[in-house]
Amino acid sequence: MNILFTNGNERSFGTFPLKGAELRDAIHAAAKAGYRSFDTAQMYGNESDVGAALASLDLPRESLCVITKVHPDNFPEERFFASVRDSLRKLQVQYVDVLLLHWPPISADVVSSLRLLERAAKDGLARNIGVSNYTSGMMRLARETVSLPLVTNQVEFHPLLDQRALLQAAAETGIPLSSYCSLARGAVFKHALFAEIGARYGKSTGQVALRWILQKGVPVTTMSTKPDNIRANFEVMDFTLSCVDMARIEALNQIGYRIVDRNVVPWAPTWD
Repeated sequence: MNILFTNGNERSFGTFPLKGAELRDAIHAAAKAGYRSFDTAQMYGNESDVGAALASLDLPRESLCVITKVHPDNFPEERFFASVRDSLRKLQVQYVDVLLLHWPPISADVVSSLRLLERAAKDGLARNIGVSNYTSGMMRLARETVSLPLVTNQVEFHPLLDQRALLQAAAETGIPLSSYCSLARGAVFKHALFAEIGARYGKSTGQVALRWILQKGVPVTTMSTKPDNIRANFEVMDFTLSCVDMARIEALNQIGYRIVDRNVVPWAPTWD
């Protein structure tokens, strides 16, 4: 079962690069809009702020899906578990619902970090485990390495980037994808097609782009500090794009617009 497609968790609220009062206010607006899944990472430097904001919500812990990611610097065994426990302390939780390896190891030793991730789940530090920014080949290796289910490979996924190779790997391995940069950091708003399609459904450009991703079977992560946009990004489950509209949007994949590459993250892998 894909935990990120149950209980409303197909829509996560992302917290990068927010901190402090801005993050607290955004999380409160997200919770009011209906979000129950919240995404952070050691690399973001905001786990303490996320933990404080979530603790201030009048919501039971079991209703929340808390996601964090281990920084590659913490993949060595002598640092891995201490870093995860530190994340739990900052987040003010006894466990996270989903613990991800944020990137493939800089050392290229994929297997050892995956085994440590699995141990973290068996030790009760995480209810579910997964990876992020893995290539299709790494997904196949991960499936062979880990005995527990991997609930996601969180990757850059939006209508302007062809990710068919990863979707195929997801189908082969049973490791579902989930999306970050779901609106291509605003680049989708430059394409009139989304507004044209949205006008027929009574939906905005952003809502159409997010709905396209969801209909590809990929959960989405979005971030905004504006309550109206936060609410709009959540309200994408009450319409369905036609096959024709899905195909028209898919044609934009050819643009090949990638945001997170080695210019942004020097240790990023060679993508499919």
